[in-house]
Amino acid sequence: MKPCAKPALERVRIMQQRGVVLFFALVSLLAIMLAAVALIRSVDTSTLIAGNLAFKQAATASADAGTESAMGWLNAIQQANLANNVLNNTPGVHAFNVDSVASGYYSSTNPALNLFADAAWNAITAIPAVTDSSGNTIQYIIQRTCRNGNVPIQNADCLFSGAIQDKNGQNIPLPQDVCDGPGCPVAGQTPMIRITTRVKGPKNTVSYVQAFVY
Repeated sequence: MKPCAKPALERVRIMQQRGVVLFFALVSLLAIMLAAVALIRSVDTSTLIAGNLAFKQAATASADAGTESAMGWLNAIQQANLANNVLNNTPGVHAFNVDSVASGYYSSTNPALNLFADAAWNAITAIPAVTDSSGNTIQYIIQRTCRNGNVPIQNADCLFSGAIQDKNGQNIPLPQDVCDGPGCPVAGQTPMIRITTRVKGPKNTVSYVQAFVY
């Protein structure tokens, strides 16, 4: 005797249950796929941020080389002008008292000079940019912290360092001969010098570092 066939209504219920299970399975699969994509994007973003921070730190660290190069340039100019008095341009004009745009030197902190503009850095033609082993291109701009440019220190209204206390101090005393007036530094003072170093690295990384020397 053949078994009785399942009623049509029961077969419809079974098919409906299978359809609901398939629907929830597809929804769950879609949710898992979206979670996987979000995780991949999160990992990629974290890696990108970490890489950018590494490039930024490398560029900032390379700026020390620019500061050292600027100090070397200042020392060379000072040695070449030992015969000239930087206080009042006697017997000749001291190089620290005049702008040398091609060398990246300015005898004042001119507010019109935009250190973030490429034009200020492209004007430096006498001293080529230095590229280190990490691919960072290093340039510097030196500014004498004075209100008035292209004049001797006596008339430049400068920001001076503290007076030297002993031989172990960092200040380099200026000669005090033939300088009289409110613009003259007291014994042992020198104008503050601001060095701005720009480092351009891989991935369009740009870092600016400033240092004051005297």
